[in-house]
Amino acid sequence: MNGSRPVKVLISFLFIIFITVSGFSQADIPRRTTAVTYPLDEVVNVQFRGTTRFPRMKGEARVKRTSRNGTQIELSVSKMPRPFELGAGYATYVLWAVSPDGQVDNLGEIKRRGFFEFDSKINVTTPLQTFALIVTAEPHFLVRQPSQAIMLENLNPTTLSGKVIATTPSIQYFGNSSDYFRDSRTPEIAEIDYSKTPSTILQAKQAVALAKYAGAERDATDELKEAESLLDNAESSWKAGRDETTVDIAARKAISSAVKAESTAQMRKAAREQRNEKARADAETQKAEDKYQDAQDQIASLKNQLNDETRTRQLSERDVQNYVQQIKDLKDENAKLREDLVLARQESDNAKLRLSAIEKEQEAAKAQQDREQKLAAIQANEVVLINSLRRFGTVKSTEKGIELTLPETYWSGIRASTFAGTADPKLADLGQLLAGNTDYKITVESHTDGKGTPEELQNLTQARAQALVDRFSTLGVAGSRLEAKGMGAALPIAPNTTTRNRARNRRVNLILTLNVQ
Repeated sequence: MNGSRPVKVLISFLFIIFITVSGFSQADIPRRTTAVTYPLDEVVNVQFRGTTRFPRMKGEARVKRTSRNGTQIELSVSKMPRPFELGAGYATYVLWAVSPDGQVDNLGEIKRRGFFEFDSKINVTTPLQTFALIVTAEPHFLVRQPSQAIMLENLNPTTLSGKVIATTPSIQYFGNSSDYFRDSRTPEIAEIDYSKTPSTILQAKQAVALAKYAGAERDATDELKEAESLLDNAESSWKAGRDETTVDIAARKAISSAVKAESTAQMRKAAREQRNEKARADAETQKAEDKYQDAQDQIASLKNQLNDETRTRQLSERDVQNYVQQIKDLKDENAKLREDLVLARQESDNAKLRLSAIEKEQEAAKAQQDREQKLAAIQANEVVLINSLRRFGTVKSTEKGIELTLPETYWSGIRASTFAGTADPKLADLGQLLAGNTDYKITVESHTDGKGTPEELQNLTQARAQALVDRFSTLGVAGSRLEAKGMGAALPIAPNTTTRNRARNRRVNLILTLNVQ
């Protein structure tokens, strides 16, 4: 027993290094996750996966949206590391809801239970209806934006009824890009041992550090002093051995006061910058007024010169009258020329419009001709395609398109969604054939017999359809051409009363539909 202790310490040390390196490697990578539109009064189960910061992290949530209380979330998290192992800037975890338009909602702090890896639960409510759920490491629980230390993100949801839930699969969030988490001034938040310091004390230290980083020492002195005083009281209570609740309340007061100092500093800094900007604007205005006065002086001087020249001009007034008449005649002629120019331009524009319309008609006709030629070529090759597909299963032409039915021998068992070993060569050849016929959209419809619960049968057929779609994707078939549909036992082709009929009902149909643009 004594000999195993150094080994455990060494393993723990290497594990902490791995977590820290993984955390920094993700700093500038945007996260993609799935936003879920939760239906009204439907219980939805959501699984979570760990990001590169801690892949072993797991989580699951039970989500229900009600018309009265918003969307209720019950989240359970396991295998979470201590947050300070991710770097000097982190002291706790926060659950966030992120909408597709980028709105974020701090749903609350996830408090740890345990020493090295801990489990936790949180029950919260959000007014949002469509959102993604993420868990981030944060300096304290009152932050207003998620950090870039994203630890967990939700996967696609499931329901007890098997109902399909609407999702938005491309939600991106970069997180808070503040330099605080990479700045050399980010302080160590515990002098000796993080694990011995209460989480709220660590958070309060981070909140005070963030306030200083925001400039509170200059712009929110009183508020910062109050936060530091409350932090000192919390630390004194902890060191004096006060009960956990008393220490927690004192530390949270310090956090709240530090956040107020941070906000006040930011507002006062913005106000100071606004005043400086106004001063600069006033200086520019004064400069413009001085220039205006100089211009007025120059105008007065010019007026004096004009009066002198007017007296001189009166001596040649008769010549001026002649010049005026000549100018009038030239203006009339110029006006006539402008009218002629306007008409010429209108005629030119009309001609261009007519030419453009003719060109568009020609392009449309050419596009239609090309499409008809392409469609004819595809139809001519359809017999060849059908014959090529026959070696993979039963082929027939239907109203939907070409329908290939794969035999049960492609699967490792009648209730399995994994492929039989003998199916790999055929799947490879079939995938190459489908990849080469790019003018067809492929719908994979999986059916089974009625032996089992509807949920089990739906999950089995969806898993089989998705397995084929995934395999074809790896073989070069574009994902935009593929669609997986698990049909359960809803569409039997024979009564499920005999073994032979049930075998007929266990089938996978590949429906090739023309998709010529």
